[in-house]
Amino acid sequence: MSETKFTEDHEWLRLDEDGKLTVGITDFAQESLGDVVYVELPEEGQTVKAGDEVAVIESVKAAGEIKSPLGGTVVEVNAALADKPELVNADAMGDGWFFRMEPEDTAALDGLMDEAAYKKFVE
Repeated sequence: MSETKFTEDHEWLRLDEDGKLTVGITDFAQESLGDVVYVELPEEGQTVKAGDEVAVIESVKAAGEIKSPLGGTVVEVNAALADKPELVNADAMGDGWFFRMEPEDTAALDGLMDEAAYKKFVE
């Protein structure tokens, strides 16, 4: 498994061995939001550009949107979140992932933060 990268919008993304990216929100983001009560996921097959709003997350405290960290095509969504949005709180960096995408250009990953840089960013 490759290194996890992070955005300034508190999303994480991991390039998997099959060349697809798995995307979710960070522990910092889910702790800031509080108890997640609803997640609206993108459509499979949807083409997105970097920065496009691709998902909506609602918690007891706030609502926010999840932006696509890179351009590409959504190939899978975490359907379990429809019935169990609390997975985001329980395991944001694991079972609480939002979607997987086929990225247009993985070179854009180089411009994102690694874990050490992200930890500094949120301090």
